[in-house]
Amino acid sequence: MKVLLYTENLKAIGKSGLGKAIKHQMKALENEKIEYTLDPKDDYDILHINTYFPKSYMIAKKAKKQGKKIVYHAHSTEEDYKDGFIFAKQTSKLFKKWLIKCYSLGDVIVTPTLYSKNLLQGYKGLEDKKIYDISNGIEIEFFKKDEKLGKKFRKDYGFSKDDKVIMGIGLYIERKGIVDFVELAKRLPEYKFIWFGYSPLAAATAPVRKAVNTKLPNLFFPGYVEPEVIKSAMSGADLYIFPTLEETEGIPIIEACACKQNAIVRDIKIFDGWLEDGKNVYKAKDVDEFEKKIKDFFDGKLPSVTEEAYKVALERDLKTIGKKLKAVYKEVLK
Repeated sequence: MKVLLYTENLKAIGKSGLGKAIKHQMKALENEKIEYTLDPKDDYDILHINTYFPKSYMIAKKAKKQGKKIVYHAHSTEEDYKDGFIFAKQTSKLFKKWLIKCYSLGDVIVTPTLYSKNLLQGYKGLEDKKIYDISNGIEIEFFKKDEKLGKKFRKDYGFSKDDKVIMGIGLYIERKGIVDFVELAKRLPEYKFIWFGYSPLAAATAPVRKAVNTKLPNLFFPGYVEPEVIKSAMSGADLYIFPTLEETEGIPIIEACACKQNAIVRDIKIFDGWLEDGKNVYKAKDVDEFEKKIKDFFDGKLPSVTEEAYKVALERDLKTIGKKLKAVYKEVLK
């Protein structure tokens, strides 16, 4: 069994959540000793395709004609597209039609969560497709809380040991909740706010551009950083907040769980069933609730939930994900 892991424009998307998911796939397959290639010119038995761009569609069409088995990985939905970049709302229906056209080429579809599976099953044209929900996973061995790295993070970014540091992660898009993150920094000047991640502001909506260009003494935008820095920040910050409005999974919250970092996430459907308010995270519906929960956390009214959070990450270790993908491949080859 040999798998072609195909991702169009991998270099361009390498710094996104999707880029991270692809690296996780490679590691998961290596764990299971599944032979794979990234070169479409190589011979292979199964095409595992991650992108929906035109070249991806053509490669899937060609594989179909050759009688190859296709696993189409649905990392995107209309729902997580429409609150992204400029003109996304106006083009979301067309985007959905294109997604259906691409995903329908798969013998099976894999998507990260039960939530995204349910969304896709509601799309006309995909109702009868076999869809598996398999997390993008996390490398538990890498994302471990490291106090030494945590101290380095504070030193590198000029935070004292007494500063209360709140971190966020995401592209510069409205869906990630960056506008609310900046609003919280305005409302809570006694805390430090740092947001990791980057995408071109030229493609961002006006509210996002305004938010990112906000100058506050307690607000920091270091841009894109390597996973090692995210690990150090997760180890050194006091609180991770995830004000996202829509996700198909949300790898950063799993990283936070793995690093035993306390977190407040937005109370949206994607997190139902695996992230529980007061058990492994805290949840907030809007910016007012985020403000209240942050204050309550630092006032000691919300106890640490990191031990339960760690269990969430353990369930999504890449060693487990590799076994699940292997089972799907075997099923497809039957």
